[in-house]
Amino acid sequence: MPKGYWVGQIIVHDAQAYQAYREANAVAFAKYDAKFLIRGGAQTIVEGTANPRTVVIEFADVKTAQACYDSPEYKAAKALRDPASEGNLLIVEGYE
Repeated sequence: MPKGYWVGQIIVHDAQAYQAYREANAVAFAKYDAKFLIRGGAQTIVEGTANPRTVVIEFADVKTAQACYDSPEYKAAKALRDPASEGNLLIVEGYE
């Protein structure tokens, strides 16, 4: 079964508030055994446009990725993220 991924492109408006989100999301990510593959590292745009922060998180499968997003633990963290940032978040099935 292919892995599932969260792919996020984020603009952070309030770094301090966003840090509170990062601390809170650890609860959900631990519960769903999430693994960060990319977490806001340096990036070079070679085509098109992108937000300044990219995040890729790996899950066992798409069902688990969706369950994490829908969980009460992540909803609590997301409530901290929403006022501090904006962007796009996709749940994507991996390729085998």
